Amino acid sequence: MSISPCRRAPTTSRMVAVSVLALALAACDGGGDPVQQALRDASAERHAAALKTTEEQQRQTPPPAPVAPSAEPDLASALIADHEAAIATARRVLDQSQDPDLRRLAQSTLDTRTTELAELRAWQAGR
Repeated sequence: MSISPCRRAPTTSRMVAVSVLALALAACDGGGDPVQQALRDASAERHAAALKTTEEQQRQTPPPAPVAPSAEPDLASALIADHEAAIATARRVLDQSQDPDLRRLAQSTLDTRTTELAELRAWQAGR
């Protein structure tokens, strides 16, 4: 009884070819496209360089100087002006817009900023 060509045991050359292919894929850091791997490596290098640059800048940047207590009323006045402007803008959006999402955001801004404005004015009055 002879074995048909389709049922023969793998030849040594086939086994060697499969082994070489497996080694080649293992050498590609888990397999895959070498171009894609090169792009991943380059991206990782750029990311590491950006992190290093950011860390260096943070080390070289002096901490902010503390705000003098005498400057705090000026800061509060700036916040009050900002809140008044935001409230005016939110009211204009509510008057002119028909978009429900935009109106919801404007109403939320109006509610939040009105409350914060009252807190700022109370802080300012207590000084």
